[in-house]
Amino acid sequence: MEITRRRLLAALSAAGVLAAVPTGWAGAAEVADGVARLAANTVAMLAGDEESNARPEVAAKLAAIERTARTNLAALDAATGDGELFAGVPLGTSDPNLNTSYQRLYDIALATRTPGISPDLYGSSATQDRVLDKLAWLHDHYYGDQSAGYYGNWFTWEIGISQHVGRTLILLADRAPADLIRTYIASMDAYLRNGKDGDVDLDSRFHTGANLADITTNRILQGALTADEARIRKALTDQLTVFATIDPYHLDHGVTDGHYADGSFIQHSSVAYTGSYGKGLLSRVVQTLKILDGTGFAHGGELVPTVHGWVRDGFAPLIFEGWMMEAVKGRAVSRTGTGYADAATVVEAVVDLSSLATGDTATALKSYVKHIRSTSRAALDPTAFVSPLSIVRYTDVLADPSVPAADLNPPARSVAFNAMDRTVHRRPGYAFALARSSRRISKYEYMSGENLLPWFQGDGAHHLYLSGQDQTQAFGVDYFTTVSPYGLAGVTAPVEQRRTVPESYDGKLFYDNPDHPLDFTASSESQNTYVYFPTATQAYSGGAVLGAYGAVGWVLSDDVPWRDKRAGVLPEDFVAYRSARATKSWFLLDDEVVVLAAGVGDAPGGGRAVTTTLDARIAAADDRVAVTEGRTWVRWENATRAASVGYVLLDGPRPKARLDTVTRSRRVVRTSNPDTAVTKQVFSLAVEQPAGSPAASFAYALLPNATEPAVRGHRGARVLANSPRLQAVHHSGLGLTAANTFTSGRHHTAGLSVEGPASVLVRRHGDVTVAVSDPTTERDTVTLVLPGRALRKISGDDAVRVTRVPGGTRLDVHTRHAYGRSLTATLR
Repeated sequence: MEITRRRLLAALSAAGVLAAVPTGWAGAAEVADGVARLAANTVAMLAGDEESNARPEVAAKLAAIERTARTNLAALDAATGDGELFAGVPLGTSDPNLNTSYQRLYDIALATRTPGISPDLYGSSATQDRVLDKLAWLHDHYYGDQSAGYYGNWFTWEIGISQHVGRTLILLADRAPADLIRTYIASMDAYLRNGKDGDVDLDSRFHTGANLADITTNRILQGALTADEARIRKALTDQLTVFATIDPYHLDHGVTDGHYADGSFIQHSSVAYTGSYGKGLLSRVVQTLKILDGTGFAHGGELVPTVHGWVRDGFAPLIFEGWMMEAVKGRAVSRTGTGYADAATVVEAVVDLSSLATGDTATALKSYVKHIRSTSRAALDPTAFVSPLSIVRYTDVLADPSVPAADLNPPARSVAFNAMDRTVHRRPGYAFALARSSRRISKYEYMSGENLLPWFQGDGAHHLYLSGQDQTQAFGVDYFTTVSPYGLAGVTAPVEQRRTVPESYDGKLFYDNPDHPLDFTASSESQNTYVYFPTATQAYSGGAVLGAYGAVGWVLSDDVPWRDKRAGVLPEDFVAYRSARATKSWFLLDDEVVVLAAGVGDAPGGGRAVTTTLDARIAAADDRVAVTEGRTWVRWENATRAASVGYVLLDGPRPKARLDTVTRSRRVVRTSNPDTAVTKQVFSLAVEQPAGSPAASFAYALLPNATEPAVRGHRGARVLANSPRLQAVHHSGLGLTAANTFTSGRHHTAGLSVEGPASVLVRRHGDVTVAVSDPTTERDTVTLVLPGRALRKISGDDAVRVTRVPGGTRLDVHTRHAYGRSLTATLR
């Protein structure tokens, strides 16, 4: 059963303990047993055990652990001792280097506790004592002084170092001096500066979502080290709040980070983040459930259904043939790790979750693991799993003949993640992912020199994934490296040259102006609002889903930095850019995605040329790529990969097709990427409007996997209306009419009348089925009239009220507090 945040907090007892945490123990012996089990579970999770590590499939993981430890020991031996613990990792001004030093000590400690490692390392008390000695040295020289610490990224001090220290001390608890443990815990408490009194603060914008899960897991381990039952229980109580479904109309502690009812996941208050922070939260929560198993500190089984819901509704739609989609990765899209590696993190969590689940839930999770493995174009490397135990469980799932491979998605599915301005449309041969923005959701995320060219990633950008492909050859970091940031697929952008944050601010990774009233420092709220992840300034972004079909509408607007710069809120030297203008709809059908655009052009007074890119695709430099064209159609084909997409112009100016060879360094999108040159063939299909052109309207269909005869003879949806007020199509074969209305007043299209802004799907297929959404999230009621004979409601949402009116049937759809959710009814 879904646990809402309000229900969770309402369940707090007088002692401040949630229902999932037992209210008391029978005595000290039970506490001691629970703590001992917690520590043993953690060691087993990190290092495996004799049985698991004897399995041949774990051998590569053991070799990696040993290799890393020996490399780190060599660097420890080679260090000068003057300002560094490991050779080449200078300390004193770099928080990443300090964090790395702690991580390397953990890696060494891990090898000493991992069965199957060479005997000169495994169980080596001398090596363990050396690690403990260096922990003390780091504390004395570079960590313990609170006045000297806390430079750089807050995450390093409140989460990163604490995680490495806590795990290292748990691994070496039998040899670690009690005073060293107490000293470190006191320092870790003191570094929780965004907390309260050395503990979590649920009102802090830093202590939310995945960050909160990390902090509280660290504190659980700290409690185990000192047998501090109160610390463990408090950490668990705090962590349980991340299981709550966010109610955007009744926020607790002002938190918007977390999982939403429609499957969305948000971190950093407004960033669609399932594929990065979301997978981190999933991984951490499942690990915590595993280390708590059998300890008596929490009833973890009661939380499994909630996490299963995250996987089913939040993650599964976003993983296509083993690839995590780019639209939900924030600044992580610029990293060289691929979408396959992202999905592997999810797989490990699902494997471990299945071991905690029972019955049909366990079977469904195991079947999903098999499905990802069977459909992925990249071999999943379990060596990347955190735990050797997970590798064994994964192997056993794959080898179990009683478990069928089965997706958690139906073959045809359209998913509206309206709470995070994302839409995913899936068919057996393809998946279409759409990224939007609004005054609720950020246009992009830039931070720490990552995702340097982000400006249009939430401006209607899409990714069209084709089945059977190695997605590293079509998307990933190389897509953002070689495709122009102004020419991302689906984007309408002004023709201008924008500067990255380092280029704008003399090489700095953020806008530094602490003397301004808005206090522009590295982690300030102003930095978040205006630099790192700015939102748009309009409300219309979302759409309706009816069965496996969808409609999405969106209005392109300026972002908050441009608005506030013009209003005189921001300093003169702050760099802001103005957007173009467009009203767009995407109608998501079976073998086509129909896109309508109206009012397309520059902002009033802008005087810039504008380019709308219908699609952009990359291919390897030596792939056999061909572009063929007819009067109203274009087809791109990669014969080497057996991939193709057709494009049919339904209305408006003819787009221009280009096929260029582009070479760029991966460092153009992320300062810490290797300076590796990437060469790709880049295809683009774009409508170019010269400066001063009047606003344009055009419509086109994307046809995934289409043959040339299919493109030439395309007969699909028909455009009914295409203006900034109303966009609509009709597909006679499906009996489907779909419309997005954008303005107040009454809107009429074939067989349909809609009052005010809305997204509507009507299908006449025997019975009449209707789906309605409020893309603004701000309306109380949407009213529509279906002309013709009077119909009665036979099923559907209670929020849909049906009455007969002269000449037809009226539907009053109560959308108040639905947050963009589709409300449906079947009429007869």
